[in-house]
Parts: sequence; structure tokens; C-alpha cells
Amino acid sequence: MADIPTKIPSEAQVLEWMTSLSNWGRWGEDDQKGCLNLITPDKRKQAAALVQDGVTVSCARPITTEIHPDTTFQVQRYMVDSGEGRDTDPPERRLVRRGASEFIGMVFHGQTITHIDALSHYSWQGRLYNGKPASLITSREGAQSHSIEVASQGIVTRGVLLDITRVRGADWLEPTDPVMPEDLEAAERLEGVRVEEGDILLVRTGNYRMRLETGRVPNTQPMTACQVACTPWFKERGVAMLGTDTSNDIRPSHYATVTAPLHTVSLVTLGMWLIDNTNLEQLAEACAERNRYEFMLSLGPLVLRNVTGSPVNPIAIF
Repeated sequence: MADIPTKIPSEAQVLEWMTSLSNWGRWGEDDQKGCLNLITPDKRKQAAALVQDGVTVSCARPITTEIHPDTTFQVQRYMVDSGEGRDTDPPERRLVRRGASEFIGMVFHGQTITHIDALSHYSWQGRLYNGKPASLITSREGAQSHSIEVASQGIVTRGVLLDITRVRGADWLEPTDPVMPEDLEAAERLEGVRVEEGDILLVRTGNYRMRLETGRVPNTQPMTACQVACTPWFKERGVAMLGTDTSNDIRPSHYATVTAPLHTVSLVTLGMWLIDNTNLEQLAEACAERNRYEFMLSLGPLVLRNVTGSPVNPIAIF
């Protein structure tokens, strides 16, 4: 196990982690689930036992066709049919116009939509997690390996929120203020909780609140997140999945040859799935109200054939 760093690691150290932190072969040569293997039936039972009052909290941002400064790709909506003219349609037309429907098209990867990154989303030096060739992701067939379909039965486990804004005493972290391992442990102490094997870890930086209240951090501006220095900590604790209220990588990167180090080490080396762009505002309020930062967390990704991820609505249940 690599030492847990206390300062921003060098590029050479990050490149070394590509090998030393590897989970390749840990669950078999053909494994495509990666750290989701840590979510066992007993872990799901533990999560279910956390439900006390039955209150649910969504951790998703709204998906809208509107354009905002931080919109990566505009969501497309085309109405196949609507309710317009129903009161004036002739009787024969009303027989065939019984409902409204639409086409929705989106690129969910990016800075805007809450989504899961499957292990096919990133590669390093031509290899996916577990050493499979990145060429298995083709323009014609899509993700022929490591697709989001691996999680088609749903993801249910214990969720833990570490609210770094409480540690820092701020409404949000500034773009130049990355989350380090000591911040994660300080949040554990403050909240009286400990991240354990098979958990989904949600880290709040206040980034989404800052966007809502100030309009800052469009795509062209710097953004904070968990520094890649946290990845040895994630492996040591056995984190099954990481979600934050950012797109999960500091922008701009600290490194010349690794432009998205947290994505690369997490998805390719660890096999740890990511949830990008969560909304943790209501969840933070619910946790603070109960003084309880653990809960059952349920995610139902769409069963998309040969796709590198899925829009998702994570639901915390207290």
C-alpha cells in the first residue's frame, strides 16, 4: 500500500500509482465490476438497516434543455406530440392523439448532468481497467466491454457524506483549494463517521451551491475537486464508488501528461466507479438535521447496451 500523501504529489508519483495501486486481477482476469465487487449482500443488508424514518433525498441535478454558462452540451428535446390543439381537434384526430411524448438526447458526460462513469469511460496507455484494450470501445458498436450494463441490477450500499465545507468553515471551496486526504479524515472526526469497505463516498465541496448562488465556474474556469492524492486513501478504505458535487477532477490539472488524474487512477487503476456532478445540498441539510452522515444509498443506472455510463438519480434513504 502506498503512503497516504500530505501534500500534492509529483507527476512521477502519480504515474507510479498507475501501477502500485492497481486492482487488476484482484477479482479475476475477466472482471468488469472493479470496486463494485466490494458491495456484498451483507453490505446491502447493513445499508438497509440504516433506514429509520423512511425519508428520501435526491442527489441529482435537474436535467434541462436551457443553456447556462456551465452547460457542457445542450440537452435536446423534440416533442413528438403535445397537448396543443386537443380542444379543437376533430373527433377522428382525437382518436389517434391520445398522449404527449418527446425525444430526449444528451451527452451526459461533462460538467452539468449527474451521471455514473462506467469503467469504459477512461483508458491509460491504450488499456482499460484490468488490462483490456481500449480498442474494445468502438465508434460503431460502443463499449463492447466494461459497459454500464455491468451495473444493470442496481447499486445499493451504505453511503457516507463527508462535508468538507464544514471542516473549512466555508460555504464552498475555492477553485485553488483541493480536497486532500487529511480533509477527508477531519470530516470523519467532525461528523463521527468512518468510511468503510464497500461504501459509496460522497464528498461535498460546495461547488454546486457556488454555481447556483454566484454563477461562477463555467467550463472555462478553474474548479476544485478531490486531489489525486486521495486515491491511495480510497484504496486503503475500500471505497466502492466516489461521488462529488464537481466533475471529479481539478481543473486545470496539476500535471503535464495526465490531464484528468483522478478519473484515470480511479477508473483504470483502481476500478472505482465515479458519480460526477451530484447535488449534495439537500443531503447535507438532511444529515446535519439528524447529526447522522451515513444512510442507505440507491442508484439505478439505465440498462443501456454498450454505453460508457448513465445519467442517474442517486437516492439517499434515512
